[in-house]
Amino acid sequence: MTVIRTAEARRTETPNAVMTTFASATQGGSQQAVWRVDMDPGAAGPVHAFDAEQVWTVLDGGAHITLDGETSTVAAGDTVIMPADVPRQIRTTDGLAAIVCAPATTRVHWTGAVPACASADGAKILPGWVA
Repeated sequence: MTVIRTAEARRTETPNAVMTTFASATQGGSQQAVWRVDMDPGAAGPVHAFDAEQVWTVLDGGAHITLDGETSTVAAGDTVIMPADVPRQIRTTDGLAAIVCAPATTRVHWTGAVPACASADGAKILPGWVA
């Protein structure tokens, strides 16, 4: 059994959100990464895709999530299953808090420079909150 204490949670800030990592491969060898996303009102993430399915559960606030050109609005209590390799963007109006789970091997398809919160992994990047 691995217990990850609150003090061991890792915080990663981007221009769009704050991710707090609760479990990952570097925090006890988990095969899953689990993190919290907090976005301020009016924030919008970049268009990107992950190479693995993600499950998002909205804890507070809400968002407009565009997956492969189709937009859905989600609110507290909703769960979204985002398929692998599909372009996505998340935009908030009133802010968002969500818990996300994905395989610890997940990588992002990125079409620009590798952001400071990630490291290059071939043609993909490893986000700091997944590592």
